[in-house]
Amino acid sequence: MLGVLEILGLIAGNILNLPGILGVGLGMMTRNPVIGAVLGALVGVVSTYVFFADLGTGTLVSPELFVAVGVGMVFGSLGSFIRRVGATV
Repeated sequence: MLGVLEILGLIAGNILNLPGILGVGLGMMTRNPVIGAVLGALVGVVSTYVFFADLGTGTLVSPELFVAVGVGMVFGSLGSFIRRVGATV
């Protein structure tokens, strides 16, 4: 069981890491928030298995994976909304 500080650190680490930054970037490539969320979730899955390589593919249910996918989805759709509101074309 993770403590509260470990969960907050995990969320903040994912926001500042690939799921947050690359999720916004990939989300800004499209105007559809659903596609942005899917791209962000894919980045979350890939980054979890790259950085937490010791998890293996057998541990699909881990807090690191859920947080990374959630952060990627939120920031991917946020990037899509930034593109929709900020684009003048």
